Amino acid sequence: MQTAELAVLDWIQLHLRCEFLDIVMPWISRLCDHGEVWIVLAAVLLILRSQRRHGAAVSCALVLDLVSCNLILKPLIGRLRPFAINPAVELLVPPPLDASFPSGHTAASFAAVFALKASGSPLWKPALVLAVVMAFSRLYLYVHWPSDVLGGAVLGAAVGWAGAWLVQRAEQALARRRA
Repeated sequence: MQTAELAVLDWIQLHLRCEFLDIVMPWISRLCDHGEVWIVLAAVLLILRSQRRHGAAVSCALVLDLVSCNLILKPLIGRLRPFAINPAVELLVPPPLDASFPSGHTAASFAAVFALKASGSPLWKPALVLAVVMAFSRLYLYVHWPSDVLGGAVLGAAVGWAGAWLVQRAEQALARRRA
């Protein structure tokens, strides 16, 4: 499987790498180095009274993502990154120091998308566009295997849905208490 995944990454380097993307992809990736773009989105939504449910869902999903991805799965699996296997590739970003699987950038991005979708926000559509570009940037930058990105998307979808579900249950519990 590693050979097939290296072939995908090498194909991207050979056929898609260009000066424009060499500038854009690191910038896009940096938007989510620590989940910044999604944390800011959650904070803005929490500030807006009519959007608080969506902000709470994204916030909850990001916390679930942080715990499951960065605190449990990455240390448990400990997968080497592709640039460690193929050091001939010129990295455009500082080499990440943590394990490769799953992609945290992708997981956080898809957690936000699915939290927005499951909570009924129309913002899930533009968030999905950014999440897909974010996921691709991790492949373009040669810092994740395709299966890392896929795993991050699946994990993000699960915790995004779970975050929205937990917020919905909390809202129902509060409504019962008030009644």
